Amino acid sequence: MRSDRAKSGLDNAASRALLHACGVTREQMKKPFIGIANAYTDIVPGHVGLQRLARAVEHGICAGGGVPFNFGVPAICDGIAMGHAGMFYSLPSRELIADVVESMVEAHAMDAVILLTDCDKITPGMLMAAGRLDIPAILVTAGPMHSGNLRGKRLSLVRDTFEAVGRYQRGEIDDQEMCELELRACPGEGSCQGLYTANTMQCVTEAMGMSLPGAGSALAGTAERIRLAYDSGEAICRLVAENVTARSIITEAAIRNGIRIDMALGGSTNSCLHIAAIAYEAGVPIELDWFDEISQVTPQICKLRPAGEYMMEDLHNAGGVLGAMQRLGDMIEDNPTVSGRKMSEQIKAAEVWDDDVIRSTDNAYRETGGIAVLHGNLCPDGSVIKQSAVADSMRQFTGKALCFDSEEDAMKAILADRIPDGSWVIVRYEGPQGGPGMREMLNPTAALTGMGKEETVALLTDGRFSGGTRGPAVGHCSPEAAVGGTIALIEDGDEIAIDLDARTLELLVDEAELARRRESWVRPEPKIKTGWLSRYAKLVTSANTGAVMTTECNE
Repeated sequence: MRSDRAKSGLDNAASRALLHACGVTREQMKKPFIGIANAYTDIVPGHVGLQRLARAVEHGICAGGGVPFNFGVPAICDGIAMGHAGMFYSLPSRELIADVVESMVEAHAMDAVILLTDCDKITPGMLMAAGRLDIPAILVTAGPMHSGNLRGKRLSLVRDTFEAVGRYQRGEIDDQEMCELELRACPGEGSCQGLYTANTMQCVTEAMGMSLPGAGSALAGTAERIRLAYDSGEAICRLVAENVTARSIITEAAIRNGIRIDMALGGSTNSCLHIAAIAYEAGVPIELDWFDEISQVTPQICKLRPAGEYMMEDLHNAGGVLGAMQRLGDMIEDNPTVSGRKMSEQIKAAEVWDDDVIRSTDNAYRETGGIAVLHGNLCPDGSVIKQSAVADSMRQFTGKALCFDSEEDAMKAILADRIPDGSWVIVRYEGPQGGPGMREMLNPTAALTGMGKEETVALLTDGRFSGGTRGPAVGHCSPEAAVGGTIALIEDGDEIAIDLDARTLELLVDEAELARRRESWVRPEPKIKTGWLSRYAKLVTSANTGAVMTTECNE
């Protein structure tokens, strides 16, 4: 066992003494040591219930013949961090999480790890650690939140709070209604109710085979979640005994399955960052264009919020991730899973109970998947858009640019109703290096939607979006503004054309003029010059590569 390096032999007498001080018995020294990377915190709704799941995991590990060891992992709530300096830390925290798990597992020579998580950056950070460490690992999530309810109407966080800000500005709702929405949109623990980033990554994890069947959609706070946690604790001990490590599951086929279920469900554009980063850590070569190639041939068979009206509870009750994978048939590749069964076996046992929530491929909501990758002179290295949430009238659109060098400046203009119809809102210097940290632009996109402009105004950023974004919102523009990408050269009044069918995004300015602007462009001073984020900005790569950190300085 890996743990023998810290607990066996005469040289480890002091180590054993310290383990005994933690309550470990002589008999337990003979058993595998299983870490529980626990992202419990009191300030993230998706994570407030993790302690109860941790207890169930511990019971499962003990039943399976292992010794559980809990340790803490940081967790940031994107919704609370949104719209201010806190969001600078969100994406970078993914790297910290992977580093923390690596540090704890390696320092204490653990034999395996249960990754206890739920929300946006925490889940991919945990999976990155699993791929990097290549030890037995299972991901256990807390699950989606139940829908809220007000006067018989189901509520979700993004639709009924973020977008409600724009509706309030238009005078559609008053103070009392706004207060009621705030109180009722999120009834308790769990990740936000629609197919936003957290739930997208939970579904992707199940499709990759890194969590047990049902784990992608079973609701938070239910007995089903507790049983999944217990079963995962037992299963990790079996993986140790059989030496089934993370990289034997996170294969090229698993990565493609993860991308395909994302496209079929209509998931978050953040998956383009996170799946690429997971693949990087697992040693699987991947390119951004994989997402578009798979999207082009994968029908969208589910339509959850924000693109539709169904929520995660509906997906789970209709058959869950495996039900959707069953509908995709031969598009899904066979692969090992942490359950000990092949993915094909799990899919064969699945059932679909609602033909509208999970449609057949010949009755799909769309012939292609939820995400499109665009190229053009504005984004030679690519950009992404959640096409499943774009109205048909905006699939081809040409408009004039209004440029903002920060999210805050763009938000002020939007809420002041200074964005005319037919405009492109440009939010730049918000990329991985320039942000730093590639902030989510849910506040601007939700405000535009709430103000009724999702079919008259488009938005382009080198930042990124929450899975809750609706309308023609293009993100991950690469190269980013901070390194002199074309987005930095846009001027107010320039025309920009998007064609989703052709997968193009073009700045309609001639090359000679762009060359002149490029000559006069000066790289701005970093926004943050001290602390962790200053180091992050020097080591992070571009969005099209997953915004991973390398050992080479990019200055």
